[in-house]
Amino acid sequence: MTVPFATSDRSTVGIEWELMLADGDTGDLVGRAPDILEKLEASSELERHTITGELLTNTVEVTSGIGHTVAAAVDDIADAIAAVSTATNPIGVELLCAGSHPFAQWYEQSVTDKTRYHKLIERTQWWGRNMMIWGIHVHVGVDDVNKVFPIINALAVYLPHLQALSASSPFWAGERTGYASNRALVFQQLPTAGLPWPLQSWTEFEGYLGDMVRTGVMADASEVRWDIRPAPRWGTIEVRACDGMSTLPELAAVASLVQVLVEHFSRELDEGRELTFLQPWFVRENKWRAARYGLESRIIIDPSGREVMVTEHLRETMERLTPLALELKCAREFAGIDSILHEGASYARQVRVAEASDGDLREVVRHLIREFRSGPTLRDHLAALG
Repeated sequence: MTVPFATSDRSTVGIEWELMLADGDTGDLVGRAPDILEKLEASSELERHTITGELLTNTVEVTSGIGHTVAAAVDDIADAIAAVSTATNPIGVELLCAGSHPFAQWYEQSVTDKTRYHKLIERTQWWGRNMMIWGIHVHVGVDDVNKVFPIINALAVYLPHLQALSASSPFWAGERTGYASNRALVFQQLPTAGLPWPLQSWTEFEGYLGDMVRTGVMADASEVRWDIRPAPRWGTIEVRACDGMSTLPELAAVASLVQVLVEHFSRELDEGRELTFLQPWFVRENKWRAARYGLESRIIIDPSGREVMVTEHLRETMERLTPLALELKCAREFAGIDSILHEGASYARQVRVAEASDGDLREVVRHLIREFRSGPTLRDHLAALG
């Protein structure tokens, strides 16, 4: 089958952020999204951002417009959050984000009343009902369809870096899992989710989609749920591997890393240089290590099997690519990666709160609410950096 890849401006950025809705007193999830979205529908029609529902009624998703810089996309996200807050604050609903809710139970959640979601649950059953997961999606524009799969395969080398920086799901249904990102391993249980197949060309992708549509596995390309996927409708590569980020500055940092990497790989292809790919078994192992150990992972970084700490390789990558971040006008957001390395990712902060409160996961939820509500906006954060 033929799948057109839309025209988009090179290295433009779009961001999607899935947010939990929680009761302000108990911290438990509440299925108030349909009411909230109804109140916001008319007021958001003319905005750059969008506010929509997701699989479960305990979630709203905020989406930016197309940003020529990370800052522009994040500004849209901040505006969307401000709009959502006008509907949630008066009814005692708090916003927060992490890859999972520390203690909520799947069987107490309601599925959004849309045909596509009901079909998903009917097919996937227990695993589908267990998709109490929240993430971010970062789109970056690509100027040539022939670059899409070389860049996706090169990005897979950095999948553990992105997963470790964003890891924020150490608890699941009231239990400490021992994983930095339990979400990463839960999400891949869905059909068509998980690591991208190591395809080499757009023609191979069209063949894959033809097979999947012909056999009834999916209806179209939007049902490809890979950790890194092409988004033909938008002309972008979309990174979906990350847990939900707990603060806006962290979201901006990870989005800047994705933008810088995509542009770097695009320039390498322009110069006729080959990109580094890893064997699929190394990519899979790296994903598991990052899910298990987060920023304490030792990862495989080249086809020979050389291993380094993910933090060490992140710092090497930052040093090498900071000049490009300056060109893309995201250097300060890019520098936010160093803040995550210094302060710890969300999973580590959540575990520290749990340990300090004798395992009370309600305190962990309160911590996440405080981080989301009281943490610095991106503008404040960047102003503090000077």
